[in-house]
Amino acid sequence: MIKTIKLLAVCVLMASCSTGNHPDYEANTATAQKYFELHQAENPEAMFELLHNEMEWHMPVYGSEMADLETFKAAIINYQSDFDNMNFTADYWLPGVDPETGKFDGSTRTYGTWTADHVATGKSVRLTAYHSFAFVNGKISGGGDWFDLGGMMNYLSESPAEDEE
Repeated sequence: MIKTIKLLAVCVLMASCSTGNHPDYEANTATAQKYFELHQAENPEAMFELLHNEMEWHMPVYGSEMADLETFKAAIINYQSDFDNMNFTADYWLPGVDPETGKFDGSTRTYGTWTADHVATGKSVRLTAYHSFAFVNGKISGGGDWFDLGGMMNYLSESPAEDEE
């Protein structure tokens, strides 16, 4: 009986240590989802409360350097000015890993699709995207956006006659 109890305790301990997500993954994913909800609602001030002061962000612009917090905030305000009816539909959320150790680190990432209406042209966009989020003390501290910004901008700059071709 004692051997059975010890064996059961070892199995429980091994299962809890060897698999599963980082303990902060669920809370951090909820923060990232809230970030998207606030972006869709065009509420930048509430979004910015979720960001760490020393944030670095990979922008989806060819040749760009990592953006600091102020550059990132300006980009968010620009998107919210240029687009209405923004909506992100996540295909799924996945846990992130530390790039040096390969172990779960509490970060999160998502693949999905953005839809929106461009204010200046009235055109609707549908853009597949990948977003990653790193965290420090529950705030978004880094990550990035990967999508075809150039293709979207080309589409938005086409004249109506070009669209029909």
